[in-house]
Amino acid sequence: MGGTLADKRDYYEVLDVERSATEKDLKNAFRRLARRYHPDRSEEPDAEDKFKEAAEAYEILSNPEKKQQYDRFGHNAFRGGSSGFSGGGMNMEDIFDQFGDIFGGGSPFDSFFGGGGRQQRNKGTNLRIKLKLDIKEIANGVNKKIKVKRLVTAPGVTFKTCPNCKGTGKVNKVVNTMLGQMVSSSACYQCNGTGKIIDNKPPGVDSTGLQFKEEIIEIKIPAGVSDGMQLSMSGKGNESPSGGVSGDLLILIEEIENADFKRDGNNIVYDLYVNFIDAVLGKDLEVPTIDGKVKIKIPSGTQSGKILRLRGKGIKDLNTSISGDQLIHVNIWTPKKLTAEEEKILLQLKDSKNFKPSPGKSDKGFFERVRDFMS
Repeated sequence: MGGTLADKRDYYEVLDVERSATEKDLKNAFRRLARRYHPDRSEEPDAEDKFKEAAEAYEILSNPEKKQQYDRFGHNAFRGGSSGFSGGGMNMEDIFDQFGDIFGGGSPFDSFFGGGGRQQRNKGTNLRIKLKLDIKEIANGVNKKIKVKRLVTAPGVTFKTCPNCKGTGKVNKVVNTMLGQMVSSSACYQCNGTGKIIDNKPPGVDSTGLQFKEEIIEIKIPAGVSDGMQLSMSGKGNESPSGGVSGDLLILIEEIENADFKRDGNNIVYDLYVNFIDAVLGKDLEVPTIDGKVKIKIPSGTQSGKILRLRGKGIKDLNTSISGDQLIHVNIWTPKKLTAEEEKILLQLKDSKNFKPSPGKSDKGFFERVRDFMS
């Protein structure tokens, strides 16, 4: 970003704004470019130079006095002065400190990227728990009461105004920037930005003023969660020292294996075993579902592998609340042992025309059935 004045691009061109741009327009333009060219996020080879170029343009145009000089004389207004960017000795952290106020305080890492770079210093730590659920609880949602041990402010702890920041939670410091020396605000190191420090604490309580306490917390689990999913309850984690914001309670879902039902997305699969006679003659049977037993009809001549569908008897979708189906996989049970009389009867039927396999077009194979139900 160095070079002669002739190499410099017009500041309005850099920010892609009109000369009549308002303060809000300039700020939004700089935010957009900072997101795009953030050196830790962008893969563009000249990202850092473009980031600094945008910072330079915003610094000049957002200052009414410097903007007026620039509008009259262009880059020559800052020839040899301390008001222009030189780039010498300027690092990215200096830029973050310098422009932290336009990103809502602190570093643009936090406001741009959801706090991915650093955690709020005045926020308590998060708690993590595992919660086991069976398929019936997952299907329709459930309320659970769980016991957690979290850090809370100990009884008898009192606070006073932080003497370092006078209760503001911020301290000012002078930083060297491309524009010369500037005053930057940052969170107070003594109170971690809360503006308060511990005044008195009872014996046995450590310097944080926190102690463990068991609490019963009611959790509302929505229908349709899945194994490995993480839910969050804001403010139900550990409290922060000096009365800051509490952390969150993070709930990791574990799905308990069910002996009867298997999950396939929002569908529930149930293996039904039918004896040979019922498959041949047909029969009304009761089958279990997540909501209780229902009657189904096994048509005469049912083949092993046939899939019956109970619509709406599956798991509610997490986003739409529309329930999946229960798929009943029919298995024809073949006897493993026969009495002499049973064997005699079957041998009499063995050569019957109706007992010889003769699949028609309507009798689909396994892969065709799977394809039909997946489509």
